[in-house]
Amino acid sequence: MSDPALTPARYPWESSYPPEIDWHADIPVAPLYRLMDDAVARYGDRPCIDFMDKRYTYAQIGALVDRAARGFQALGVGKGSKVGLFLPNTPYFVICYYGILKAGGIVVNFNPLYAEREVAKQIEDSETDIMVTLDLALLYGKIAKMLQETRLKQIVVAKMADILPFPKNWLFPVFKRKDIAKIPSDHRHVPFARLIGNPGKPEPITVDPLQDVAVLQYTGGTTGVPKGAMLTHANIYANAVQSRMWCSDARPGQERMLGVLPLFHVFAMTGVMNLPLAMGAEMVLVPRFDLEQVIKLIQSKKPTLFPAVPTIYTAIVNHKDIGSYDLSSIRFCLSGGAPLPVEVKHAFESKTGCKLVEGYGLSETSPVATANPMYGVNKPGSIGIPLPGTVIEIVSLDDRSKLVAQGEKGEVCIRGPQVMQGYWKRPAESAEAMADGRLHTGDVGYMDEDGYTFIVDRIKDMILCGGYNVYPRNVEEAIYLHPAVSECVVAGVPDPYRGQTVKAYVTLTEGHHLTREDLAEFLRDKLSPIEIPKQLEIRDELPKTMIGKLSRKALLEEESRRLEQRER
Repeated sequence: MSDPALTPARYPWESSYPPEIDWHADIPVAPLYRLMDDAVARYGDRPCIDFMDKRYTYAQIGALVDRAARGFQALGVGKGSKVGLFLPNTPYFVICYYGILKAGGIVVNFNPLYAEREVAKQIEDSETDIMVTLDLALLYGKIAKMLQETRLKQIVVAKMADILPFPKNWLFPVFKRKDIAKIPSDHRHVPFARLIGNPGKPEPITVDPLQDVAVLQYTGGTTGVPKGAMLTHANIYANAVQSRMWCSDARPGQERMLGVLPLFHVFAMTGVMNLPLAMGAEMVLVPRFDLEQVIKLIQSKKPTLFPAVPTIYTAIVNHKDIGSYDLSSIRFCLSGGAPLPVEVKHAFESKTGCKLVEGYGLSETSPVATANPMYGVNKPGSIGIPLPGTVIEIVSLDDRSKLVAQGEKGEVCIRGPQVMQGYWKRPAESAEAMADGRLHTGDVGYMDEDGYTFIVDRIKDMILCGGYNVYPRNVEEAIYLHPAVSECVVAGVPDPYRGQTVKAYVTLTEGHHLTREDLAEFLRDKLSPIEIPKQLEIRDELPKTMIGKLSRKALLEEESRRLEQRER
């Protein structure tokens, strides 16, 4: 799947490529569930998942996937059916993800932190009819309401206690009784035990990997409006293979991946779940990031691979007692989701002895497109060089059809087997994003003489907050629901821990008063915690453009001047 017209002059990264990796390598085309089937065949007796000390072999997980696939087919899931996953990191996520694919369905990833309003919108837009979630009140409570408020028809409910080791599985229902939801016994609720209550022989399906969508991954794309990136079987399979090639020194069947990033996030979908399958690694799944727990897990479980976002690495290196923990088992780390500060990279590497490299990607690219080499030159501030079979091009900001000269700034564009098919039900946005056969990322950058790309600005207004995408328009819509708000602009401002944090600039209707605490409480059921503004600035008026549009750009320029004055 490489470009037949290759020349070193056109592709400068070829001279910088690690000798053990072939940029020209053929990237195989296959149904995504082949990753699971091949892993089971090769590593059947090897550990696949460790969840809170309960371990599963590849053979055990593979058998559960087949039974889940047959169960989904019994519920009517077939070619093109949309099934949502509303789950934290648990074995259920892996089992149902691959079970849905083997049944012929399309996985729709949902963020469990989403407010009900956001969940409802995504259910309707994606045409999700079945949702999988846990019997925890915090999760089930949101989804149960969707049976009345949306097109959702059935909920597959999995018991948390059933995936815990003894004696936790006995103690959990007793000591966590208040956290467990009461599940009705009706046709709209399907216990996970019933879903997998079959011999595990799903009906064969026919998949066209290049055309059939495997996952709808919701993203703001280049406009900030959440939409489903249609990732085909071939897209995601290719990215797992490309990522496996990048980890050239990985030992098949011997690595252990620490899975802290949430699997519903596209980075973790490939980096924490699919990549381990491609190399027969064990996934140590963690339901949520807790600094103390993660440091202790590294010392006790001794993971060798640890993909994460910069905020997690920052938290670890800044831990007051980090010197008393043994983190030396970690061999490779890939940072994504936000720019990696150079000082964090160096500090983490010195404390662990591992190699921490920065990569880059988007939901639209399954997601990894570039990375710094595990062995070789790592350029500070660079997102690295393209993965095998991937082409990075910088096009003019004035004419998107023209490439700029080497070293000049322009829009970063991507071509490769991992690039999405388009946006679900949005042909106009798809055509805009995929103009001239390239994915236009909305990021401004340049490429140096060695083929390393540097991101210098963002065309889009999306806020990168601790590795999560926050869409200003979505936050603004929720803030406008408050009766005290007259006008509102939301923007990302620099934050030393998260990279960016959400700030709201607001004018009030006459006679009203509003504090940040008041606004946060009002938004609690409308937005996820990461989206709720951490800063609020009340103004008499907001800057506007010449045609009367609210100007986010002017506000950000003000913030930049303030920051410069503070640093003097």
